[in-house]
Amino acid sequence: MKLSQKTALITGASRGIGRAIALALAQQELKTLILVARDRAKLAELATEIQSLSSIEVVVLPLDLTQIKAVNMTVIKAWRQHGPIQLLINCAGVAHQNSFLQTNPSQIEAEVSLNLMGTYTITRLIAKRMVHQQEGTIVNVSSLMGKIAAPTMATYSATKFALVGFTQALRAELAPENVQVVSLLPSQYFSFRDLGI
Repeated sequence: MKLSQKTALITGASRGIGRAIALALAQQELKTLILVARDRAKLAELATEIQSLSSIEVVVLPLDLTQIKAVNMTVIKAWRQHGPIQLLINCAGVAHQNSFLQTNPSQIEAEVSLNLMGTYTITRLIAKRMVHQQEGTIVNVSSLMGKIAAPTMATYSATKFALVGFTQALRAELAPENVQVVSLLPSQYFSFRDLGI
C-alpha cells in the first residue's frame, strides 16, 4: 500500500509499539495521522513530536476502546471529519503478568475487553467503511505470544492467539473487497518493514 496522501488511524498510540509505529508513519507522506489511546497528555506529547518532524495533519482522539458507544460515536465523527481512513493499525492492548490461579477476574476481564472486544469494535466500524470504498489495510498487532504461550501470561496469550485467528478469518473475508488484513507479531525489536506496507 502506498501511503502518500492517505489517512491512518493507530490505536494504542501513546506508548510502546503503537508510539513507535506512529513516529515511523510520520516519516511517510501521509495526509492525516489519527492517534488513539486513553492518555490524552501522552497523545498530545506525541502529536507535538510528530508535528516537529513532519507537516502531516495529526489528530488526537483520547478514547477508551472498551467503551463501545464512545468508540462508535468517535470513529463515525473521525471518519466524517478526517476520512476516508485507508490504514488501521490496532496496537491497543494490556497485559497482566501473574499465575492464572492467582489472577484477579477483573484483570482477566480488562485484557479480554481491550485486547479482543476493543479491537473487534473499532475494526468492524472501520472495515465496513473500507469495504464500501473498496480500499484499505488493517494491521493487527499481536505478539509472539500469539503463537507461543508463556507461563504467567495465560489470558494475554489467549487474547493474542485469538487475534491471530481473527486476522486470518478477516483476511479471507475482506480480500475480495480489496481490503488487506495482516498480523504483526513483534518480539522485542521490529522495524517499519515488518508492517509490510
